[in-house]
Amino acid sequence: MTISDAKSQHLTQQELEATLWAAANALRGPVDAGDYKAYVFPVFFFKWISDTYDYWHARAALDWGDELTDEIEASDYQPFIVPVGCRWKDVHSAVVNVGVTLNTALQKIEQAIPELVGVFGDINWANKDRLPERALTNLLDAFHSVRLDPDHVEGDMLGAAYEYLLREFAEASGRKAGEFFTPRHVVHLLVKILQPQSGDSIIDPACGSAGMLVETVNEVKSSGGDPRTLSLHGQEVNLTTSAIAKMNLYLHGLEDFSIKRGDTFSEPRFVSNGKLDAFDVVIANPPFSLQNWGASAWANDPYDRAFCGVPPAKNGDFAWVQHMISSMKEGTGRVGVVMPHGVLFRGGKEGAIRQCLLEKDLLEAVIGLPTNLFYSTSIPVCLLIFRAQKPAERQSMVLFVDASSRFKADTNQNTMSEDDIDTIYAAYTRGEDIAGEDEGLHLRLVDIHEIEENDFDLNIGRYIKTEVTAEIDVEAALASYKDARAELRLAERRLDEKLQAAGFDE
Repeated sequence: MTISDAKSQHLTQQELEATLWAAANALRGPVDAGDYKAYVFPVFFFKWISDTYDYWHARAALDWGDELTDEIEASDYQPFIVPVGCRWKDVHSAVVNVGVTLNTALQKIEQAIPELVGVFGDINWANKDRLPERALTNLLDAFHSVRLDPDHVEGDMLGAAYEYLLREFAEASGRKAGEFFTPRHVVHLLVKILQPQSGDSIIDPACGSAGMLVETVNEVKSSGGDPRTLSLHGQEVNLTTSAIAKMNLYLHGLEDFSIKRGDTFSEPRFVSNGKLDAFDVVIANPPFSLQNWGASAWANDPYDRAFCGVPPAKNGDFAWVQHMISSMKEGTGRVGVVMPHGVLFRGGKEGAIRQCLLEKDLLEAVIGLPTNLFYSTSIPVCLLIFRAQKPAERQSMVLFVDASSRFKADTNQNTMSEDDIDTIYAAYTRGEDIAGEDEGLHLRLVDIHEIEENDFDLNIGRYIKTEVTAEIDVEAALASYKDARAELRLAERRLDEKLQAAGFDE
């Protein structure tokens, strides 16, 4: 088949997604649904790299014939040079010890292409106890019938298919897979609010599968900017998920990015001359209410991230917030973060940090979203928007938006439509309700003095009174009650330990 003939074999999005899901189904039984991603994504990526290499090799051979050299092909045609013996056909044709063959191929590819180190994750494909050879063969067979080269799939198709798998894995395995996947509509809204521009530097310190970085590219492209001028960065603590992030960006046609693995709190990886690097846009959906996040080290944090105080050891929400604010550029920097409603009203150390942030006039907006949007939690969440320099008309003010009614009920999770997103964004932009019109949301620009009179409580229901916010207040109160009970139990245990150490036995 010639290259032009292959165009008649162009895959549809539906056919590509069906192939990917068939690959996942090949793992049913021996592999837990929450671990599908660790097996399917590396094979998907390997097939794409190999098919792409074969495609450009054929194109180079047509163009140059006998005059083709390795140097010409590497410099003018190939995005990745796949070593001899490490291509898809070499692995798929293996009859025995298929896992060993795949392991060897992936390792040699990483050795030959330094920028791909770690991109395939850490699965030991040769471990037949974890993945029987028959299941691996079925996985390879599921991909073998499709071609993933430029004549058969476009970059946008690959990226969309990748997101399809992320979504399906999250739905199939619930909380475990949902930890690294933020629903596309939530990401789209947050990115739209932060308005990334051509030339911006962007970081996600809890990047997961890099969906937020991909969406910043889409936003710049849709607004007429040049996404090639963006500087994309992400940090992720989980090895498999950091590999997924790299694959996701490559499959969306992106090459100029930096994804680093490590604990953002104990080992921030974007540092220069002993200081955190500064970015135009800092965006994240970090793990909610993270326990044992490393509070003890933050009292003397070398990067001065505890500028408003050290958050509780049992809850890292405000550690994320302060890290992100510490990472934004002076003047142009803006931060957008997804948070549980508890950050709006919890007291103690968090209350003191919240007061400090408000007194520094860094918080621009609190946007309450509908419940049940996420795979990992059904609780209501909010978007917090911070700016290094707020617009003059919003200085010493905080915009509250109750968008909890803007959703479409779905089987497993609620969703927000494009119209919902546009309506919320328009409300955020104008900063006031439209007189006489009911858009299914309410908003109010509140003076910092009123917030101070409420002891710096940011609970949306204090400032916007609706039936929906009253309902959310109940959920928020229950969350606060659970937190208080947990703190009480911890205090009681510590008291018991001290009494026993002092000789006061029961």
